[in-house]
Amino acid sequence: MGPTDELIPLLKKLRLSGLLESLELRINQAVDDKSSYPEFLLQLVSDELERREGKQLLSRLRRANFEHKKTIEDFDFAFNPSVPQSKVIDLATCIFVTRKRNALILGDTGTGKSHVAQAIGHRACLQGLDVHFLSAQKFFSTLRAARADDTYDRAMTKYQKPDLLIIDDMGLRDLRHDEPLDLYELIRGRYEHGSLLMTSNREAKEWNSLFADARMASAAMDRLLHDAIVLNFEGESYRNPSKQKRKGISK
Repeated sequence: MGPTDELIPLLKKLRLSGLLESLELRINQAVDDKSSYPEFLLQLVSDELERREGKQLLSRLRRANFEHKKTIEDFDFAFNPSVPQSKVIDLATCIFVTRKRNALILGDTGTGKSHVAQAIGHRACLQGLDVHFLSAQKFFSTLRAARADDTYDRAMTKYQKPDLLIIDDMGLRDLRHDEPLDLYELIRGRYEHGSLLMTSNREAKEWNSLFADARMASAAMDRLLHDAIVLNFEGESYRNPSKQKRKGISK
């Protein structure tokens, strides 16, 4: 039994068995390059760190539950020049998340709001932040079911935990029954504790109508919009471009 064979159980006991994936390669490289012991160790530890960070990123992306893999790099800003590119890029730095600010992406249907929201979420995952993405419909249906089986507090707590919670298509329809209260409780609970990013085809001034009464609307919107970043998207739909835009796309 050689030293490497004796090393395997020790690495497993220390939960460093991932080192075995590159150990032989790094040994051969060290011999060829006549690396010093510290240089060899640095390469080996760097490999392990990169593996762990890769696994953690995959885990964050799975938990984020994005509908599609979207990035800022593959967003076509040229299609709708009115989309505020510099503000989108500023948002993609995710500084607003570390500062626990909210963001709203508002505007016409099909202008890329969901794409940008998920792309920002992806960037947040890359930065080590915990993200969760869901549609407004899923948010409300989950809480409705939670009320029915007496797990409401647990369900709401789940939505309070992520560094960044992204809710897509808020206000696509009028809220019913306990849904205005659910939205209020979410905004109240996350205020100055975590960032909310929501997309909607309603202007900010129209959001008051989502709540049950004027006092609830005032309390919710005051918190939601405090120091918030609001982006407005206008223009044609990517899904149904005009004939002129279709020609440009086909070139």
